[in-house]
Amino acid sequence: MDQERSALLGEPSSIPEAWRWERLAPLAGDELELRYRHILENLSREGGLIGTIFRGAQNKLTDPAKLKRVVSLIDAETWIGIGVDVKGAIYEGLLERNAAEVKSGAGQYFTPRPLIQAMVHVLDPQVGETVHDPACGTGGFLLAAYEYLKRPDAPKMDRTQQRRLREATFSGVDIVDEVVRLAAMNLYLHGIAAEQGGASPIRAADALAVEPNERYDLILTNPPFGKKSSYRVVGEDGEMDSEREDYERGDFKFTTGNKQLNFMQHIMTVMASHGRAGVVLPDNVLFEAGSAGEGIRRRLLETFDFHTLLRLPTGIFYKPGVKANVLFFDKRPPRADGVPNTLALWIYDLRTNCHFTLKKNPLAAGDLQVFVACYRTGAREQRQETERFRRFGVNELLARDKLNLDIFWLKDESLDDVDSLPAPDVIAAEVVENLQAALEAFQTVADELAVRR
Repeated sequence: MDQERSALLGEPSSIPEAWRWERLAPLAGDELELRYRHILENLSREGGLIGTIFRGAQNKLTDPAKLKRVVSLIDAETWIGIGVDVKGAIYEGLLERNAAEVKSGAGQYFTPRPLIQAMVHVLDPQVGETVHDPACGTGGFLLAAYEYLKRPDAPKMDRTQQRRLREATFSGVDIVDEVVRLAAMNLYLHGIAAEQGGASPIRAADALAVEPNERYDLILTNPPFGKKSSYRVVGEDGEMDSEREDYERGDFKFTTGNKQLNFMQHIMTVMASHGRAGVVLPDNVLFEAGSAGEGIRRRLLETFDFHTLLRLPTGIFYKPGVKANVLFFDKRPPRADGVPNTLALWIYDLRTNCHFTLKKNPLAAGDLQVFVACYRTGAREQRQETERFRRFGVNELLARDKLNLDIFWLKDESLDDVDSLPAPDVIAAEVVENLQAALEAFQTVADELAVRR
């Protein structure tokens, strides 16, 4: 498959000759099993993208006869006639199926593709911009941006621009080794990769551990669900949230153990001077009290241009009952007059009286068309209010109690109609999530009291 991809892209194969498919396919018996194991071991030690894809790979078929059957089935297929985009689409389909079938597996990394595509569409990435995801999962955001830049009506690119698009535009980080391999292979099958022997666009790392030097034009991400980080975070204020390890991040203005708030601070750092971001975050980021939550929201309104909030419906993620939003904001230089960079926050409510499920009524591209139209990419000054789309001036927001941005105005019809209530498992998940949030809030208070003694 690597040779076919190379032929389609007009580039040499990235696989060393000694470990290529034609050296494996003719073998049988113990020789096949031994050769296959050596191939995996050696490819895992390669540098760049190939080493990332094969990192930790193991042969799960120890019976030589079964291994030969699998090799023969693969060898019998005509892969060369299948384009890069088709191979990539097949792999994406397998990832989505795995996310749906294995709740403890890739589902936690899988953002609904219609939502990703809508976010990419309104942020409108341009040729020459860099696109980054600090919690990339299987690479869905990066691939959607790549496909957007290659759409039929996109500006035409010369050969230099096309090479830059494949080799120097996209990057991602994830803390889970297995997911990094999935993402690297996903990008590879779509034709995105560094030049032969170059670094992989996907890295296995904890994005929050070290302040990076890189800056990016466009951030698209859905950080992991769950509030508590498994680390101790030391902020610029010198305070410390006690957990297992330290995050020594001088660029973090506020100390918190809330994983999403720390990702927000990380994103604020890595955005280029006029960068743009679209970030999926749970509701607690909008209302969590305390100096960190309120301080980060104030910084978002005053230092950045936090212009759009999309309230997402429940039932669209593989974790039941999740209430999440998409925050769209741009980085701006500080104003000398002290006036906030945010003029107004526009909120689109796609949650109230909108009911989705993963199987019977999944979120579709058409469900986001009205939001995309209301967003007015490239002409935000022409926005108009609708029933679901409202404007809130920055002074009104800054004056809200505890700077709570969890704002809604539509009447929830389910409160008057028992038949419209969510499914029992969704209600149960919401109860558990609320109880966990309450326990964490009490734990924070207890920790603060213990420090003051």
